[in-house]
Amino acid sequence: MKGKTYHLISLGCAKNTVDSDSMAQLLDKDGYQHVSAPQHASVLIVNTCGFIASAREESLETLRAIVAAKNPDQLLIAAGCLTQRYGAEVVQQVPGVDGILGTRRWMDIVEVIHELREGRYPRPLYHLPDSPTIGTDVSDTIRAARHGASAYLKIADGCRRPCAFCAIPLIKGTAVSRSMDAILADAHHLRDLGVRELNLIAQDTTDYGHDLGMKEGLVMLLQKLTESFPLSGRTERGLNWIRILYAYPGYVTDRLIEVMASRHQILPYLDMPLQHAHPDTLKRMSRPANMDWVHHTIAKMRSTLPGLAIRTTFIVGYPGETESEFQTLLDFVAEMRFDRVGAFQFSFEPGTPSEPLGDPIPPEVKEDRYQRLMLLQQEISLQINQTFIGRTLDVLIEGCDKKKKLYIGRSYRDAPEIDGWVFVEGQAEIGQIIPVRITGAMIYDMSGTVAI
Repeated sequence: MKGKTYHLISLGCAKNTVDSDSMAQLLDKDGYQHVSAPQHASVLIVNTCGFIASAREESLETLRAIVAAKNPDQLLIAAGCLTQRYGAEVVQQVPGVDGILGTRRWMDIVEVIHELREGRYPRPLYHLPDSPTIGTDVSDTIRAARHGASAYLKIADGCRRPCAFCAIPLIKGTAVSRSMDAILADAHHLRDLGVRELNLIAQDTTDYGHDLGMKEGLVMLLQKLTESFPLSGRTERGLNWIRILYAYPGYVTDRLIEVMASRHQILPYLDMPLQHAHPDTLKRMSRPANMDWVHHTIAKMRSTLPGLAIRTTFIVGYPGETESEFQTLLDFVAEMRFDRVGAFQFSFEPGTPSEPLGDPIPPEVKEDRYQRLMLLQQEISLQINQTFIGRTLDVLIEGCDKKKKLYIGRSYRDAPEIDGWVFVEGQAEIGQIIPVRITGAMIYDMSGTVAI
């Protein structure tokens, strides 16, 4: 534990992972060295998640485990969403935390460590300045998280949507878009590192550029990205895949559909969390409740983008959700046949607009509805996957299981971490995009052989 060393644990979503990687870049530039074993680090950092109750508990449990094992010479800094909103509570529940850093000022990580080392302030040190929004970019810091040939690229942060159940505006403030030049510079850097797939992320990607005075800023950004990175061959260096995550219902416009259809680097994949299908439930959620728009837009996208894969997310057990309203959701899922579905049981969040509604639906009812929804979707997912048997898909190879002599990758239908895998027999190279003939289908995953 000599010198300047750090160990960083990142919890929660991909947006948090990007912040963690950005903090790591700042530490590296200040002369710190990352170590994989926490006992060998002089500085321990946990970038927490505070989105829902289960995530908060995971963050607290992680901090408690670190405190139990750390020695007096080590510094422990709790950063991220949980500490932004509940900094004092974190210190109360986890004695032994030395510093508190909120998600709005992740870029101050080096300053916080210096202040703790100098001992000018009592511990724990609270670094939670009154910043109304997320901090701006730091020079030479890439706002991305790279994993092999794939990367998450953050284009904005914060949110201005009024969703009643969500604490993100309380945690991060309103939406703040990054400049298009900064995003393009990051994309060039990632391409030079061998990245083949960009996953564009924000709390709401379809809101990109609104605060910068842009109309349909996401469309403009996609046009710039695809013009900057012409489509290359499977084995050549290039950004061949651009994936859009976290689109907001009602803001998937005709221009966005058109640019997705006309630019071959943009994958026919869209992640659009709908949250529910019954208009009354959606109104209580303060979410877009025009289901005619949903049906019309999805039909338009599917006719314009052959092979389109749609991922969506739903909340079950929202206050006031009747069995009839939940049945409407089941009927909607059965009708729309989404490729991917994620589901959450409602988590009561104090301070959000939904707080007056309470949490009246019993846990066992939430669990039952969750299981029924996921069972239905598993049947649909298996049936859809089976339609790909005999077809050839491009697959980005990301790993190898040497014991089973299988390569592991993802098709255009599979976003990192949240969707399925393609298990590939034959000769391949990690980081390449190769054609794979699909020979088997499971609920979430598929298998195949190299088709070269």
